[in-house]
Amino acid sequence: MVDGPAPAPSLLTVAERGERLVTLDVLRGVAVMAILLANLPGFALPDPAYSNPMAWGGTRPIDLGAWFLTETFVNGRMRGLFSLLFGASTLLILQRADATGLNGASIHLRRMAVLFLFGLVHLTFIWTGDILTHYALVGVIALGFVGLSARALCWTAIAMAGLSMAMGWLECFGLFAAAARDTPQSVALWDLYQLAFGTPDPARLAPEIAAMRGSWATSTAYRLASNGNPLFDLIQIGPDTLSAMLLGMAALKSGFLTGQWPRRRYRRWAAFGITLSCAAYAAMASAVMASGYDVRAVALVELFLNVPFRLIGTLGYAALILLLLRPGGWWTVRIAAAGRMAFTNYLATSIVMTLIFYGHGLGQFAHWTRASLYLLVAPMWGLMLLWSKPWLDHFGQGPLERLWRAGVRAGFDRPR
Repeated sequence: MVDGPAPAPSLLTVAERGERLVTLDVLRGVAVMAILLANLPGFALPDPAYSNPMAWGGTRPIDLGAWFLTETFVNGRMRGLFSLLFGASTLLILQRADATGLNGASIHLRRMAVLFLFGLVHLTFIWTGDILTHYALVGVIALGFVGLSARALCWTAIAMAGLSMAMGWLECFGLFAAAARDTPQSVALWDLYQLAFGTPDPARLAPEIAAMRGSWATSTAYRLASNGNPLFDLIQIGPDTLSAMLLGMAALKSGFLTGQWPRRRYRRWAAFGITLSCAAYAAMASAVMASGYDVRAVALVELFLNVPFRLIGTLGYAALILLLLRPGGWWTVRIAAAGRMAFTNYLATSIVMTLIFYGHGLGQFAHWTRASLYLLVAPMWGLMLLWSKPWLDHFGQGPLERLWRAGVRAGFDRPR
């Protein structure tokens, strides 16, 4: 391991110069690539299989092993890394705008409005697993915290994580109470959670499978009828997402994300965060397996128990990536390019995967086993690494990044 470059410039200097931070680009590149590991079941399998391997995708040891490994090393942490970087980027863009005499808050709100529109298109016409609409809404709330110190941001992030756990526990309590199924209401609630986290009867999954294997119009109609409300998601998982965004702001202000910490501190954070997080996730996955993949065990893990370990693991992975970063190296340059085009690569991944699994493409939805899905990882990663840098060399920014920026700037240059 090399000692790396000289200390990075301060955040204020970077903002004033309008420079890119290679650390953020690399972290974003790793996140947009690694999140595919978590999202593959969402592209290819019925909805409950995302959290519960017994719902669909095979019960062979290799399929259950793929689920266990993903739970242990990936689940939640890559989304956490995305959220962390979203918060950091929000702060950096605000400071850059203010440093050039523009209204940073106005630009940020415009960015969130345009992102929300992109997210609605993605959610409705491409893939139901969209996160952009949610990020846009939480990003508006995050604006109110940008003036806090790094320490205050950390404590607020912890408070938001606590709120997320409290809300998750209330959901779990309702599920536990419904287990008796002694009233029509409890039966309906139990069935609802089975469709989200359990092992519903295959007949209950048939409409989703038929829709995803059908035409684009059929799958779109199904999404319109089945998608959750982004405002409801804001209440349900907003505190969890906000906690990671605020932690990202704190990590940027403290110098963690700009590479200004001593390497020994990054080593400690990487060792502590990854070891504790992965051990906890492995223990939770083992408990779910021991329960026979009971819906109550799955929901308890997904909604309550994993919240603190997701944040800890996110910081641990970020520290490890920063330790491995080698400015100028082939991998660093290529991954940073993928990160600079993370928005384009994220949506391109959805388009490619839905073309493979949905009926307007190859129609492979619910045909593949869970383990076989991961054969697609290397080709998709290869595409991101190979096309991002040449595109940036020629055009300067990704196509959707350019479109996003154009949407934000619309109106700024009109005569007054």
